[in-house]
Amino acid sequence: MSLQVGQQAFEFTLYNTENLSSTSNVVLLFFPLAFTGTCTKELCSARDDISKYQKLNTTVVAISVDSLFTLGKFREEQKLPFDLLSDFNKEVSRKYDSLYEEFPLFGLKGVTKRSAFVIDKHGIIRYAEILADATKLPDFAKIKEALEQCGK
Repeated sequence: MSLQVGQQAFEFTLYNTENLSSTSNVVLLFFPLAFTGTCTKELCSARDDISKYQKLNTTVVAISVDSLFTLGKFREEQKLPFDLLSDFNKEVSRKYDSLYEEFPLFGLKGVTKRSAFVIDKHGIIRYAEILADATKLPDFAKIKEALEQCGK
């Protein structure tokens, strides 16, 4: 089942989700692998714009299939001010249609697709972008535009 804008977002539980609240919007970023060039660029872009997201009453959360330990080190090294959640069992990535059965760059099985979702404070998906090409970045301008619309 493909996710659609306007659909209720799937609920999930992963470590560190206790910081999510129903009073804020959420930018949910799925990324393939910690410590890779494009993933680092993507998450550092979100880090560098964190004040903009905060002004838009938004919590940023990033998810990959990396282990908790790998994500902890990656977050620390990149000084990321938001949670990185491990979907090691691939359940959430699969629910959000954000899982490669075979990752094209390395031939690995079950790697998270680069995807971005804006979920409003009512749990409704307001923006969805699932990228087939892992070397591309989400359209952060459209993400911010969707967040601005959530406030209206």
